[in-house]
Amino acid sequence: MVDFLSTEQRSERMSRIRSKDTSPELALRRALHALGLRFRVHYRRLPGTPDIVLPKFKTVVLVHGCFWHRHAGCKVASTPKSRTPFWQEKFDRNVHRDQQNTAALEERGWKVMVAWECELGSQRKVDEVARRVASEITLPGR
Repeated sequence: MVDFLSTEQRSERMSRIRSKDTSPELALRRALHALGLRFRVHYRRLPGTPDIVLPKFKTVVLVHGCFWHRHAGCKVASTPKSRTPFWQEKFDRNVHRDQQNTAALEERGWKVMVAWECELGSQRKVDEVARRVASEITLPGR
């Protein structure tokens, strides 16, 4: 299938995709805050600059976009038909980087949780993920 946008138009459209403060991330942050959880965002002192860091519980929550981070079995994680080798290489690098960052965090004693974009598609789903995060974290020493 041929791209209906010119190279310049496609480049402009792709440049507008945010890496921080995305809608799913903001929704999850609001839900976690409503549950009384306090956190830091985009904490640069940790590998991979995690989206949500709960220092009290030594837990990070990574909010991954299904397309960019290749959510297995998700229909959003499709591969573009044009320039497939380019995209596959890019996706492979993203997944590899995610694995490295997760391993580095776990080596430092952090619990790593992933919330996928498709899991945060409605307020009901966002609330479910927030409750899951809250139920899986525990105070140190308990």
